[in-house]
Amino acid sequence: MLHLHHLANSRSFRILWLLEELGLDYKLTCYERNKAYRAPDSLKQVHPLGHAPILEVNDRALIESGFIIEYLLKHYDKEHQFKPAEDNEAAWDAYTFWLHFAEASLMPPLVMRLVFTKVVEQSPMLIKPVSKSIRNQVEKSMISKSLDTMLAMIEQHLQDNHWFAGAEFSAADIQMHLAVVGANAGAGLDSSKYANILNWLKRCEERDAFKRAEEKGGRLKF
Repeated sequence: MLHLHHLANSRSFRILWLLEELGLDYKLTCYERNKAYRAPDSLKQVHPLGHAPILEVNDRALIESGFIIEYLLKHYDKEHQFKPAEDNEAAWDAYTFWLHFAEASLMPPLVMRLVFTKVVEQSPMLIKPVSKSIRNQVEKSMISKSLDTMLAMIEQHLQDNHWFAGAEFSAADIQMHLAVVGANAGAGLDSSKYANILNWLKRCEERDAFKRAEEKGGRLKF
């Protein structure tokens, strides 16, 4: 029995999407963020950290989206439909790299940007100009240049590859999707500079399993 605890606007959308791609039967419990944009304390009753995603497998509570993806593929993707076989070295290398790149490199500056945006939104009016100034300095000195470099690398990769692991859609695309949605938030990515990224994003969101996941878990808003 699979039971996904899904938090709105979070990494758990990845697991919901993958479950739909795999065509598995599962129970879904959805949670809303609180006023501080954090997970509700009720998630701590499922796992002490209270983070999403949490996938209950019988009596086990699994956390961390990358681990859960690998667990599901190991047990339910015997045909390697969503993960290249290891003897396909080029595709396997690309898959594994992007699966880890999403969380290790791309998400940290995006989360930093989100945190500072929330700080400004929640600052009292008298302090808001100061918090805005700090946010802008952090954006300029620590976030923008780093993201520009990474986005350029992603754009080049998707110019040469239809999907992140090569010619075929894989769980690496599911893992990267949330980060790219984050990068495309606000004013959005330049449609000429990042045409390949935006075309890839469109292909992802046109998949039937993605649409079913959205219907059940809500649309991502970074």
